[in-house]
Amino acid sequence: MKVLLFLLLSSLLFSACANAPGQVVAPPAAKTSVQLPPYLEAFVANYTRFFAGSMRLTNTPGAALVIVKDSQIVFMQGYGPRIAGGRDSIDEHTVFRIGSLSKGFAGVLTGMMVQDSILCWEDPVQKYYPSFTLRDRKQAARIRLWHLLSHTSGLPYHAFTNLIEKDFSIPRIVTDYFPQAPISGKEGVFYAYQNAALCVIEEVMMRQTGKTYPQILAEKIFAPAGMKCASCDYESIRREGNKTLPHFATGAGTWRADSISSLYYNAAAAGGVNASISDMGEWLKLLLGHRPDMVADSTLDRVFHPVVKTDKERRIFPHWLSRDAASYALGWRVLDNRGETILYHGGYVNGYKSEIAFDRQEGIGICVLFNANTPMSRACIPAFFEQWEAMKRN
Repeated sequence: MKVLLFLLLSSLLFSACANAPGQVVAPPAAKTSVQLPPYLEAFVANYTRFFAGSMRLTNTPGAALVIVKDSQIVFMQGYGPRIAGGRDSIDEHTVFRIGSLSKGFAGVLTGMMVQDSILCWEDPVQKYYPSFTLRDRKQAARIRLWHLLSHTSGLPYHAFTNLIEKDFSIPRIVTDYFPQAPISGKEGVFYAYQNAALCVIEEVMMRQTGKTYPQILAEKIFAPAGMKCASCDYESIRREGNKTLPHFATGAGTWRADSISSLYYNAAAAGGVNASISDMGEWLKLLLGHRPDMVADSTLDRVFHPVVKTDKERRIFPHWLSRDAASYALGWRVLDNRGETILYHGGYVNGYKSEIAFDRQEGIGICVLFNANTPMSRACIPAFFEQWEAMKRN
């Protein structure tokens, strides 16, 4: 049913919106008059018409979109109200929760700390966190930092995510529950998506630096990258004046605003980052290699290098890519799009939905933040790269 919905959505939007009138909207935060090359101007115009049409067709309450090419933000805009039925519009500084896009920050941040000789990829977790263990004590001793970020510790799928959702702390989960967990496979080989195990990296960083994970993230990424609205805790988004609320479907074709939950801020590396679309534009510049003052290309190469195939997962764009086209790196999914490598992650938390994807070779990237779990989220990334490929063929 989801595949049919995607195909219907895509066909309707491409036919209805491809030739619709519209203009490229200059990014409000960029404040630049740089003229885009004609090919890029046409591509952005076509995709943003598609995006606006999707918003209408799916009745999505609100979203924010940024497109980056090389070192420039070439499009950035908010869509819809911050609260359904309200008058305040989403703009480039409106804050969303980004869910599992947070995992990408954890991977890059760890790489930066390796780059600065604070951590080492091959160090055992127990070097920093001696009480970390599993039912198989020998396997626990073999777990390295990169196993945590690639979901290859050997723990079962989503081990103890239920306890995160009961607001248990990561140290409590590790101490009281990890020793009881069955082992499902060999470390570095067996893949099973995790939240709790990935967040052990927070404890590693804290024990090595004496600082909390949100402090380290703010000091090493948010502040120097110019991500002025970004944070990694519940109090920051609670106090934020320019934020959008999550929305849920009423069942009558409308959406209703919900409250912001404090859940998953206890697992910040897995799902606790808050950000605006202007923040995510700066983040994309870094990911595309345009902040060498912060992170070296060699560090990004390591973070983005595939660790394990994820072909047993059926939910990563099954309507677009074959099952053997996806791998997992360190906080990032790696997609093979007919020979082109796309770095990707999706996120869902508390009613917010988010998508980020980029091609380092092409120097092109996109991030979309939604304030609802809209079916549009499953179409926006495939459509972006399909239109990009079509533009190159022409």
